[in-house]
Amino acid sequence: MIVRPVRSSDLPALIDLARSTGTGLTTLPANEQRLAHRVGWAEKTFRGEAGRGDADYLFVLEDDDGRVVGISAIAGAVGLREPWYNFRVGLTVSASQELNIYREIPTLFLANDLTGNSELCSLFLHADYRTGLNGRMLAKARLLFIAEFKQLFGNKIIAEMRGMSDDQGRSPFWESLGRHFFKMEFSQADYLTGVGNKAFIAELMPKFPLYTCFLSEDARAVIAQVHPDTEPALAMLKSEGFSYQGYVDIFDAGPAVECETSKIRAVRDSQALVLAIGTPGDDATPFLIHNRKCLECRITAAPARLAAGTLVVDPLTAKRLQLNAGDQVRAVALSPARESK
Repeated sequence: MIVRPVRSSDLPALIDLARSTGTGLTTLPANEQRLAHRVGWAEKTFRGEAGRGDADYLFVLEDDDGRVVGISAIAGAVGLREPWYNFRVGLTVSASQELNIYREIPTLFLANDLTGNSELCSLFLHADYRTGLNGRMLAKARLLFIAEFKQLFGNKIIAEMRGMSDDQGRSPFWESLGRHFFKMEFSQADYLTGVGNKAFIAELMPKFPLYTCFLSEDARAVIAQVHPDTEPALAMLKSEGFSYQGYVDIFDAGPAVECETSKIRAVRDSQALVLAIGTPGDDATPFLIHNRKCLECRITAAPARLAAGTLVVDPLTAKRLQLNAGDQVRAVALSPARESK
């Protein structure tokens, strides 16, 4: 399995993946025209022909038979071309000594505070391949790419996590809040955002703070909560140093997590090494390994061993990376020690 930049020939496979994601992955809409445009723009991005505000680093996970089974991406900077909205969760305090009343009421402020940060997005893996190292490799390959090309990204990386919705795609938060202003189904609003139609958010969403006490109990309960299918992705990001800082999605109230780029574990701990081909040994540790190329980027995860400034891998791993002994790689342990135990 390898992670590589998307190509135009991947479009049919991406359409199939998009149709299987369900509601909640706004950056991967099942719209062929939109996806074709995105793939074309990603190809320009990897060629260095896009500014940071337009950059879209779209990767695919490919098995050894050439089948595309997963997708992940990095946006160079959010909100510099299209508005980027979140709710900032705040607090309003009301008090009266005379009446002996003290109330703390959570509030939601429509904000653009996360504008300009780079974003991890569009993570999806085919259900048949959610085994072994595949999920972690697909998600974390982006972090190793950022480590190699830090100059292309912001000082902070964010990720919006999918919020709570039921099997029919109904969001408690949307039903209690968004529906009153947008008069449409959650899935439709979610889709419009994914295909780039975001102006309606600013036009229809109230600008004043919203008191959460006016929301339903179910809606309040899901603020900053992730969908069960997204819990592994959230745990992975937390292990890399990401944390929730009070921003949620305006549609389903899923949390946005963030971390300073230099403090991300995979970025901070990655090393430039010389590739050696041999037998890693029975005690080899799973490493995430990048061939240090951009347009011809290839990243894989495999058992490897550090030895005097070299990274020892088996011949199949070197073949997947399209490298020879003596070539340069960037590598980091696939998981923090506490996560891999």
